[in-house]
Amino acid sequence: MLVSLASVATLMLSTLLMMAGFGLMNFMLPIRSIAEGWSTLTISVIATGYTFGFTLSCIVTPKLVQRVGHVRVFSALITLLTVSVLLCSLIIEWRAWVLFRGLAGFAIAGSYLIIESWLNERVTNDNRGALFSVYMITCLVGSIGGQYIVPLGDPSGAQLFILCGLIFSLAIFPTALSTAQSPAPITQARFDLKQLYRRSPVAFIGSLLSGALSGTWGSLGAVYTQNVGMSTAEGATLLSAVLAGGALAQMPIGRISDRIDRRLVMVFCGLFGTLSCLVMAVFSIDNPLPLYIGGFFVGTVLYPVYALNVAHANDLAEPNEYVTISSGIMILYGLGTVSGPLMAGTVMEWTGPKGLLWFLALSFAAYAGYAGWRMTRRPSREGLVGKTDFQSMPIPMQGTDPGHTPNASFGETEPGGPTRT
Repeated sequence: MLVSLASVATLMLSTLLMMAGFGLMNFMLPIRSIAEGWSTLTISVIATGYTFGFTLSCIVTPKLVQRVGHVRVFSALITLLTVSVLLCSLIIEWRAWVLFRGLAGFAIAGSYLIIESWLNERVTNDNRGALFSVYMITCLVGSIGGQYIVPLGDPSGAQLFILCGLIFSLAIFPTALSTAQSPAPITQARFDLKQLYRRSPVAFIGSLLSGALSGTWGSLGAVYTQNVGMSTAEGATLLSAVLAGGALAQMPIGRISDRIDRRLVMVFCGLFGTLSCLVMAVFSIDNPLPLYIGGFFVGTVLYPVYALNVAHANDLAEPNEYVTISSGIMILYGLGTVSGPLMAGTVMEWTGPKGLLWFLALSFAAYAGYAGWRMTRRPSREGLVGKTDFQSMPIPMQGTDPGHTPNASFGETEPGGPTRT
């Protein structure tokens, strides 16, 4: 285990620094947007630039890696991240920020892809769980640490933007100077949405809704904290509580779904998320502790639902269809992340900041309702495969050739097919 960790130590350090800058950027920019007097709908439009760039990168980055290799593309993408955040400090105009956030989304998605494909080259069946747990913890610690930098500075000035750019720049060095062998070339994934719908309608619709859920909270969660009157420190704590809930609950939820009908777990997650959002909407910020607890509970189901979609679709697919189906799920997830913030931003304009929680509650309810309805349409064990093993998915990204070790983002398995239970 220690040998395996040593082989990815520089990669983990780059990931930690990148996520620290990412956490700082994603909390700082909404606060600056509010300080500029931009409406919630305008901020949600800016967020769609990020999600559009993120989705586009999933298609373009593999081609770039095939041409010039992982290290060069990773360095270029981190440089692009640095440029995007510095441009936001130079040009304070929301239309320009749509473009700058698009550059950031493109860069961060490509960086995720490279990091995960690199990590997948180092894992085996024996150490997969441990290494990806370290990866998830690294992402969590980096993101939370970056969020807590914001209260130490003033988002209305340029200092935090410059600091964010410096952190991103430092993330290049560990990987660029590493002597570790680069991973094998990334295979360009295909996607077939019709095939995905035929295999698993609940994964098709669930992917759109899970993208809307995580994209909405990721884009407008910081806006909510500021508009309800939280301090930057309190806002960072709430955002961190949601992240912590998602990180801690993903594997227990996944293991339960390995033993019962996954759609039943989807129904539970949707109903639990609905209840948690409604409870959060009841409390005021006079005592933020209930909001932190509610945010933690929202996080326990906000992020795992994506992985449930992938696992359920793979249950009903041939082993040679995993990459195609998972690619389709990723595209649908991206569409959800684009549309979710726009709809939630409109609701917040009409109803105030708590409109975010109402929108999330409605989306969770739709997720539970559709999964429950599908349970009446198809028997639980109907499919090509009884059950595949649930894979932890910290980031919804496509990864390496399925002939290599599994991608935690897609739930791919070793050649020979899934484990049957």
